Amino acid sequence: MLDFRLESFLAVCRHMNYTRAAEELNLTQPAVSQHIRWLEERYGTTLFRYTNRRLSLTKAGELLRSAAITIQHDDRHLMEQMQQVALSPHDLKFGVTPTIGMYLIPKPLSQYHAMFPDANITMQVDNTQALCQALDVGKLDFAIVEGYVHKSDYDSMLYQSQPYFAVCAAHYPFAKEPTKIAHLLGETLLVREQGSGNREIVRRSLSRSNIALTDFRSLMEISDMNVLKEMLKLGCGVAFLYEAAVQEDIKAGKIRKLHLEDVQEQYEMTFIWRRGSLFAQQYQQLYALLKPMGC
Repeated sequence: MLDFRLESFLAVCRHMNYTRAAEELNLTQPAVSQHIRWLEERYGTTLFRYTNRRLSLTKAGELLRSAAITIQHDDRHLMEQMQQVALSPHDLKFGVTPTIGMYLIPKPLSQYHAMFPDANITMQVDNTQALCQALDVGKLDFAIVEGYVHKSDYDSMLYQSQPYFAVCAAHYPFAKEPTKIAHLLGETLLVREQGSGNREIVRRSLSRSNIALTDFRSLMEISDMNVLKEMLKLGCGVAFLYEAAVQEDIKAGKIRKLHLEDVQEQYEMTFIWRRGSLFAQQYQQLYALLKPMGC
């Protein structure tokens, strides 16, 4: 069970405001302040600082925040396991990003279901940011994501490393065949929504060539991977996607890979859980069961 003073601390972290934290917890502001002072005395360090009249976490505060979230997550997970002990011990509650959900997890998940047919399985498909938020509040036990996560908050294992490249419709009408990213700037870029690991990979990849998303002629932002691919096939622009998402369409002659000199990327998909979790060994066992064959 999470100490009530840590509950106050996390509320202040969420709001960066003592008054709002107190309102959320139905406490007085002095009570919340007292809880924070107790924690600072307990750990012998300052947890928050005021800069330009704005509250922020110190490095020690960041460390405590991450640890407290993990404790909160594990407490909820333990409670659920204790309540379900008479049911199936193999129930799953996890999240995946769209590329993983559509192209990589179905086969190993079906094999898991064949091994444990009585297990209840809940899989959330969402972008990396949303999955990390759900993991932090205990709605998910673990997640398999694309893109970048805060390594200070999560333990991780490599799920798969995938080629990542530019693509367009098979008969996209370029005036001249592009050989560099800069040659695509006159086109529309099809991209996932804010918070997507896919979008963050594109942003970082482009930044290495001093190019921003807004440098393209226009952006078409689409949150659904299937819709994005359909728009791509209809010649609405270009995109950067994992090989797993387009390999069947490339074989079918509907999409083609663009061979750009300055885009030779390989990106990792990672299996993550809260750093320092008491259930790390269990997640590692699930990782082995849910990892694609040959990886």
